[in-house]
Amino acid sequence: MNDATSGLPQLGQWKGPEDLRLLQEKQLRQTVAWAARSPFYRERLDAAALPTTAADLATLPLTTKQDLRDNYPYGMLAVPKERLATYHESSGTAGHPTPSYYTEEDWVDLAERFARKWIGISADDTLLVRTPYALLLTGHLAHAAGRLHGATVVPGDNRSLAMPYARVVRVMHDLEVSLTWSVPTECLIWAAAAKVAGHRPGADFPGLRALFVGGEPLTTARRNRISRLWGVPVIEEYGSTETGSLAGECEHGRMHLWADRALFEVYDPKTGTVSTEGEGELVVTPLFREAMPLLRYNLEDNVSVSYDDCPCGWGLPTVRVLGRAAFGHQVGGATITQHKLEELVFSLPDSYEVLFWRARAESTVLRIEIEVPDEHRTAALEELSASVHAVLGVDSEVVGLAPGTLIPHEALTAMPDVVKPRSLFGPDEDWGKALLYY
Repeated sequence: MNDATSGLPQLGQWKGPEDLRLLQEKQLRQTVAWAARSPFYRERLDAAALPTTAADLATLPLTTKQDLRDNYPYGMLAVPKERLATYHESSGTAGHPTPSYYTEEDWVDLAERFARKWIGISADDTLLVRTPYALLLTGHLAHAAGRLHGATVVPGDNRSLAMPYARVVRVMHDLEVSLTWSVPTECLIWAAAAKVAGHRPGADFPGLRALFVGGEPLTTARRNRISRLWGVPVIEEYGSTETGSLAGECEHGRMHLWADRALFEVYDPKTGTVSTEGEGELVVTPLFREAMPLLRYNLEDNVSVSYDDCPCGWGLPTVRVLGRAAFGHQVGGATITQHKLEELVFSLPDSYEVLFWRARAESTVLRIEIEVPDEHRTAALEELSASVHAVLGVDSEVVGLAPGTLIPHEALTAMPDVVKPRSLFGPDEDWGKALLYY
């Protein structure tokens, strides 16, 4: 199935916010009816007065991440279990996991939303998926989007002995990969691994035309550095494990909420009020999810939403995610965030070849370590120390490390030879690797 025949709303089928609201409310009645089938929402909804408008919906309590955990595994299920296509869980949960499940029809909506990249995905593309599969949604999501549009999908996975970085680079080069999906840091590690393998990232991968990234904070400076390094655009998206893709970039670099496929609210936790735009926590009601409907699900991400016109013509609200840059540590009288510091690190000249860094915020000093070749070390340390003092207003101790210190050379070159259990070894083999499958 492709997006021309799915029957779901497509870009360009509405004009302005009011038209978009009518489109949302046309589907909302069905969405609420689906939700009423689940044990969790059955208790919340009054069957005689189901919400049919956004204003009606706003009278319902918010759904929280804890609600999902408390209703593990199937308390949110709204269809017979035999209709489920996949089951997923979020990563790093404490206590009960956060479950998510989808029907085959739900997956069409998921895949179409992910595929809304302004550069497009087509049958001419070879798409490397370099995020985890397993119980997480992210790898399966990109895989489904690629297949929906006829692309050749390379299931690269992540954190897998079967796909070390040396193999990633070989596949990217030999298969002429044109699109990739990963966290932004992966793109930097690939560049280092490519260099070790004798390749130039910006010249020896001519098939590459875009890097799709998400799942990690990304500053403008680091995005631009990655783009210059590979010579292609870096296209970011925003979403969650529980909902899939919620927003994507247009060609003008603005992030747009997929408001034709979900109803969004901006919630002010101080007053308890909601609005269609402004700053607050993002609340989402996916409109085309049947297996596990979510009504007013609070993502707890601090955002700024506006309906300002954009030259792209999509007619969708713009979102800026604020929460990712908010957390910081005190150094002296200043609050240091990763976002602020990353901007300074990746504002160093490209010629210094600084890709990897780490820092520790102490009470009176900011300790920073960067990987930098010997010939650029003095200049890089002096410039970064000066910019930290000038921009952040704190004292720093900047140390230069040899390349291969923070990201070990072995991680870029190793090809693990044990990816299946093995018990019998020859006389000159290392039988310490017996049964190494963990």
